[in-house]
Amino acid sequence: MLFDAVCGAEQFKNCLLSVLRGVQHLFYGNGEFGIMRAFIFDMDGVIVDSEAVHSRTKLATFRHYGIPFDERRLVEYMGRTSRALFADALQESGQEDGPEVGELIAYKHQLYLDILRDGTEVKAIAGTLQLIGKLRQAEIPLAVASSAGSLIIRAVLKKLSLAGVFKVIVSGADLPKGKPDPAVYLAAAEKLGERPADCIVLEDAASGVAAAKQAGMYCIAYRNPGSGKQDLSHADHIVDDIGSIDISRL
Repeated sequence: MLFDAVCGAEQFKNCLLSVLRGVQHLFYGNGEFGIMRAFIFDMDGVIVDSEAVHSRTKLATFRHYGIPFDERRLVEYMGRTSRALFADALQESGQEDGPEVGELIAYKHQLYLDILRDGTEVKAIAGTLQLIGKLRQAEIPLAVASSAGSLIIRAVLKKLSLAGVFKVIVSGADLPKGKPDPAVYLAAAEKLGERPADCIVLEDAASGVAAAKQAGMYCIAYRNPGSGKQDLSHADHIVDDIGSIDISRL
């Protein structure tokens, strides 16, 4: 199941290591196999309960620029960059003299930052702060690998009093390809100085799970009701409550 179209030839080794890690974790728990050396968090829908705000600001951007878009399709873009969404929407709209993708991104990001600064809508996901605390106590290096822009990531972490907590922060918006491409997770592992196979990822979206698995990492998927219907079946483990994650078994 893991060796389907999502795994290119150049990622075969990483995918194989990930499968072996999953099997070892299943049978050996926290024994000599499957040692966790780093933990990488997605942000939206995992650290912060913000998917509804992102959806609202994306739709507001479409309305502002008069670009038709079916709200029901937003779930397809959960976990992906705003660039991917707006580029597809502009292409489908056929507007020859319409705005540039960058203009839409900037408008949407400003709406989000205004909500973040002025309101109380953006809150931490239940159980995440406790998990972060346990990982820090265990001296496990932490990273954020998100599709959000760098400015958004840092603003959210500051809002949640998490500035300085993560050793590494990587934005998929700064890379040539975003999730489901594995680049953002591979970049995080490289900056952490760890092998992908020794990293554990926490995700909530199908595109993020695909990215983590292509990177050759063990992936825990959080079934977030706010993230819509996501196919998380490729994850190594699925939880309904982040607080239920036992780091002693990782």
